Amino acid sequence: MRQPLLRFTVIAFVGCVGLALPAAAESRKPVTQWVARPSESARVARVEAGLAPAAIPGEEPVRLSLQEWMELYRIPGLSIAVFDKHALVWAKGHGVKQAGGTEPVTVDTLFQAASISKPVTALAALRYVEEGKWTLDSNINDKLVSWKLPDNTFTKEQKVTLRRLLSHTAGTTVHGFPGYGVNAPRPTTQQVLDGVKPANTDSVRVDLVPGSEVRYSGGGFTIVQSMMTDQLQKPFPRIMREAVLAPLGMKDSTFEQPLPEALASRAATATHASGKSVDGRWHVYPEMAAAGLWTTPSDLARFAIEVSRLKAGKAKGVLSPGMAKQMLTKQADGFGLGFQLEEGSDRFGHGGVNEGFTSTLIAFADSGSGVVMMANGDNGPLLFERVAASIAAEYGWKSFHHRLDSPLMAVDLLVRRKGADAALSFIQAMRSRNPERGLPPQLLNSLGYGQLIAGNLEDAVTLLKANVEFFPDDANAHDSLGEAYFKAGRTQEAIASYKKSLELDPKNTHAVEMLQKLGASR
Repeated sequence: MRQPLLRFTVIAFVGCVGLALPAAAESRKPVTQWVARPSESARVARVEAGLAPAAIPGEEPVRLSLQEWMELYRIPGLSIAVFDKHALVWAKGHGVKQAGGTEPVTVDTLFQAASISKPVTALAALRYVEEGKWTLDSNINDKLVSWKLPDNTFTKEQKVTLRRLLSHTAGTTVHGFPGYGVNAPRPTTQQVLDGVKPANTDSVRVDLVPGSEVRYSGGGFTIVQSMMTDQLQKPFPRIMREAVLAPLGMKDSTFEQPLPEALASRAATATHASGKSVDGRWHVYPEMAAAGLWTTPSDLARFAIEVSRLKAGKAKGVLSPGMAKQMLTKQADGFGLGFQLEEGSDRFGHGGVNEGFTSTLIAFADSGSGVVMMANGDNGPLLFERVAASIAAEYGWKSFHHRLDSPLMAVDLLVRRKGADAALSFIQAMRSRNPERGLPPQLLNSLGYGQLIAGNLEDAVTLLKANVEFFPDDANAHDSLGEAYFKAGRTQEAIASYKKSLELDPKNTHAVEMLQKLGASR
């Protein structure tokens, strides 16, 4: 997105001021569908009963049902699949496919996987490495035909390679993609890569020396998409179906964008943080390798199980054990090939955020265990952590470490319950009690930008202004405050904030664009 990196990755953390915790008597009781081994039914019930209580600063902890948590975060539907010891053990749908609707989420309801598309793409790319179609470490331009990545001073000695693209170390730009309305013009892959209209993102270029550092890049995966279609001379959805989806039995998955009409009735409707459905039900993502997969938690569980089995030498066909181990071996901080990895653990996975859809895949390679959750709501990550913690406790996943006690989780609940001023008072008290611990600028930025997305402009300005006061040298804090001022109609203050952000970070293209839009010089 054109917005700064931080905000794209945390837009799921949004608040709704003054929203009371729902009472059990008032909760909807949607129909759910579940499938499980008979022996798992009691464990499913314990997972749902074992959700950690809401720890709101200054209040007694409050226990909520799963449905009440969904209502708190304005998530219409949630789908879960749990696997253990290399087998899918249960899957269950909760809530409804569309906000305000009555049609229940079922285990075969389709969701957008968003960035979980990346490791699935990586598996296909690595399969063709082993078949000799291309290599991991040669110059990617040698295999690009319809489009070439422009060389520059950054690529003079170090080249962009498939390994670097899959591990986010290629130095390529464009963090993520906002998608396109269902009736909006859509760009070709080449137009996306060059940032040419109707593309709504900047051109994908190299502005760091390849291999020098990690920077997440959906643009890099779009280069991979272009290379694969050039070399195999097939549409990308067909490549993915033949290389991964069909061999792994992922019968409820497709990379087709837009979603075929025949499948639309099975799909959940994307939902904004405010609880309103996305216009046209969802966005379309021609950047398929980075964000285009439609699937179910059960199918993603099959994918994760296969990777674990391949690494252990318990499966044959898609990849060799050696290549599977490379996928799950640290290539750079936090990343293997396509997967996010946890230092010192066998945990691997990925998260996903598309417009109105959120998802997470958490897996443990050694035990072949894990969980996939998919939601048709922007606030999914706030709920995922709580559900995953309960599942991990039930199944004894010792490698899982939850973040429910993080300041962000606590303050988010406080914002929802009592508003921005109460949250700021709590934060200031935390800083006073333990000044050495400190609080990262991301915390208030996440909360403030969440209020902005939800339309709570006054509280957004309050939180983001405080963030600038706490962290005057943080460019992203000033940029976020500028956006809040802009949306609140406070033009001169917006201009001043964007200028300060640009002063601190001359590469902030979002600030440049906004100053131009506001008719102000740099």
